[in-house]
Amino acid sequence: MARFVLQMTFKGDSGRRLAARPAHREHLRGLLGAGKLVTAGPWGDDSGALHVYEVAGEEELREILARDPYTGADAYEITLIREWRPILP
Repeated sequence: MARFVLQMTFKGDSGRRLAARPAHREHLRGLLGAGKLVTAGPWGDDSGALHVYEVAGEEELREILARDPYTGADAYEITLIREWRPILP
């Protein structure tokens, strides 16, 4: 398993994103329960978010993102996807 950091920037049309938010958060809760998501949350200014995933590799992460309701709503742009190797819990 590998840990990946995903940074996203929300796109200008917040109406679509806010409409998709309940389904997006349910999607994240399912990933957390399955052990695929370590943590996630928006920036304080709500301009984007940071997620940390624990997955087999980047291909699995991209499959997860393809199923995210925010992806279907075209609500964000990926700013960063990077494998991360934390040294502390």
